[in-house]
Amino acid sequence: MLSIDEQVELLMQGTGYGDTHTAEVMRAELRERLIECEQTGKRLKVYCGYDPRTTDLHLGHTITMRKLRQFQELGHDVTFLIGTFTSLIGDPSDKDKARAQLTPEEVERNAQTYAEQAFKILDRSKTRIRYNAEWLAGLTFADLIRIGSNFTVQQFLARDNFHKRLEAGEPIYLHETFYSLMQAYDAVAQETDVQVGGADQLFNIVVAGRKLQEAMGQRPMVAIIMGESLPGTDGEVKMSKSLGNHIPIMSTPEDMYGKLMSVPDKAMPVYHKLLLGWGAEQLRQLEQDLQTRPMEVKMALARQIVAIFHGEEAAQNAEEHFITVHRKKEIPDEMPERVVHGRVELVDLIAEAGLVSSKGEGRRLIKQGGIRVDGEKIGDIHYHLELPAGQDVVIKVGTRKFLRVRGE
Repeated sequence: MLSIDEQVELLMQGTGYGDTHTAEVMRAELRERLIECEQTGKRLKVYCGYDPRTTDLHLGHTITMRKLRQFQELGHDVTFLIGTFTSLIGDPSDKDKARAQLTPEEVERNAQTYAEQAFKILDRSKTRIRYNAEWLAGLTFADLIRIGSNFTVQQFLARDNFHKRLEAGEPIYLHETFYSLMQAYDAVAQETDVQVGGADQLFNIVVAGRKLQEAMGQRPMVAIIMGESLPGTDGEVKMSKSLGNHIPIMSTPEDMYGKLMSVPDKAMPVYHKLLLGWGAEQLRQLEQDLQTRPMEVKMALARQIVAIFHGEEAAQNAEEHFITVHRKKEIPDEMPERVVHGRVELVDLIAEAGLVSSKGEGRRLIKQGGIRVDGEKIGDIHYHLELPAGQDVVIKVGTRKFLRVRGE
């Protein structure tokens, strides 16, 4: 069993608060609570929230999930909270404009797969799954007034993203301020001891959550704020579904491997640090290896990450697929197949086959030269296929997706 000091070091690893005072306060409060747990046998109530704005959790979400796993391994009570109510608004924390609002039906559909995705990292037997509509949906207007009376407009306008929008003359909608209030109430409803969150959650957790708990007679929770965010496949901006630079947890082994290989070399250290937990000595060696054998470094990372989510055999197969398709420039032996009758529009075909998320995306890819039929780049968004019975062609979408189409 780790000592209290060792537990504090483990749980504070990778955190960042923007100022040393807040970091020292959180460290001291965490140590105090861990001592109490040791003396009383109590377990800390720990949670992190995930809004089902889309159907996919991605590798960026696993940073906080790994921290939850550390709390689990130390014997604490961990809740994976699915924001079925907060996602109706959407967190404005890292956004320079208002998010589109979802319908309850969209949220419910997106939330269905979140629990299973979480268990790729978390211990299923030690994880509590909850949905915040459980307590937020029942709040009255009077409740909202009571909660809101603990905060000032100035506190919200001081937030970096709101401040920038105010300066630029961009609208800040009143409902966007409700998000922090609702997330703060999540902590109150669960009588939270510790909340884990990304760097963009500093205001929601440290300011709003702790303040509301105290106002409602609870002891303010410890905020475990992860100091770094995982950059997306562009190597620059935080991984985000809305930006299209994300790597979904549930993507196929081949797609996950290929997307990891597309990440720029400069992002390799942070990927190894945040996804594999590498320490300073390993990262120093990595920097040297990137100078001499960058491709091997990236392939080793891709293989390890795919193995975490899909198993060793799938990771090996994904690597072989990548080598075949990307390094040897060959068409893979196996790919999805479709049979067509008569004349079909290319955009309709690839959309129905799931190679693009929408016909609009298909048209954009054609305009960008991203779709080939039997090796020939297609430039006409109205391109049609008309194949005689028994004839087939191979459609390539982007760099990793293939479809064999056969006439009948």
